[in-house]
Amino acid sequence: MKGRLVTFEGCEGSGKSTQLRLLSEKLSKQGISHIVTREPGGSDIAEQIRNIILNGKNTAMCDECEALLYAAARAQHLREIVQPALDKGMLVLCDRYVDSSLAYQGYARGLDLKFIEDINGFAMRDFRPDLTLFLDISPRAAFERKHGADKGDRMEQLGLEFHEKVYAGYLRIAALNPERFLKVECGGSKWDTAERIYNILKSHKII
Repeated sequence: MKGRLVTFEGCEGSGKSTQLRLLSEKLSKQGISHIVTREPGGSDIAEQIRNIILNGKNTAMCDECEALLYAAARAQHLREIVQPALDKGMLVLCDRYVDSSLAYQGYARGLDLKFIEDINGFAMRDFRPDLTLFLDISPRAAFERKHGADKGDRMEQLGLEFHEKVYAGYLRIAALNPERFLKVECGGSKWDTAERIYNILKSHKII
């Protein structure tokens, strides 16, 4: 039986890593077989590509190069980590996936959406998310919560105006994919958000 792929999306500082950790801990206690991974990265080669993408010194990187590097990391990550886990029937929880490319390089960078879809379609083949959870918090609120942008992260250093475009892109993706791309309200404590996420996965028969 093929496994399920659940992806987590959100602006910088939205709390994806924390929520993935809390969810993984709960699933482990229940004996639910799963893996937690991330993009860009997740495998040795993909992590090397991640370092190139996020290196704050690489300010000369053009938008097309950035988009292609994300797709290349995705292809390697999928073949090496995600696909084998899915083939074993496992639940794969991934911190970012193709929707990040659409939001960041498409809607925010302004690259042609068909170009983004084409290069990532080649990278992913038929491995589309079964469900995507979008941690819905504005960039301004997220950066305030994490006490500013990481100075060593090229993407975080792009400024609030850029990240507001990313957020608007995510909202557009949500509107176009209402059954797959679900917004998770992030008000209250991290435990409140974790409970909302768990209940969504239960209601969609993912767990």
